Amino acid sequence: MNAFDLSPLLRTAIGFDRMARLVDTARAAADGPAYPPYNIERVSDDAYVLTMAVAGFGPDDIEITAQDNVLVVSGKAAQDDAQRRYLHRGIAGRAFERRFVLADHIQVQGADMENGLLHVSLKREVPEALKPRRIAIGTAAPRAALEVANESGKGQPRAA
Repeated sequence: MNAFDLSPLLRTAIGFDRMARLVDTARAAADGPAYPPYNIERVSDDAYVLTMAVAGFGPDDIEITAQDNVLVVSGKAAQDDAQRRYLHRGIAGRAFERRFVLADHIQVQGADMENGLLHVSLKREVPEALKPRRIAIGTAAPRAALEVANESGKGQPRAA
């Protein structure tokens, strides 16, 4: 993999800290482990479901946090009974941490576990102040008012 040095670009950039963090996070994710596997499903225009395969983990073993547009899912399996002696151990029970960068206004709605799969529901909730709004168009002053203002002496039409 090639290493890209973006420091010359960021030296003169002010206020692009988030972009630098996104690039660093993407680079780290590409190099990071692929455990546990996950799917991201778009269920509607503004709703998503993150599904992670977490066989061997219970709801008490998994922690989900969201802060600064980053969703962190981490798991720490309960300690096995020392008396168990495995002939073959194929179910991974190792700890994990997965980070997902969320777009602006994406909120975590909740999480459920079913059949060894963790489902995290996400929804885009744009605040009313940021939604596009329709601007009403009013009517202009009648032309007669402009003509009267023009005759009053200045030679320039003025709005009433």
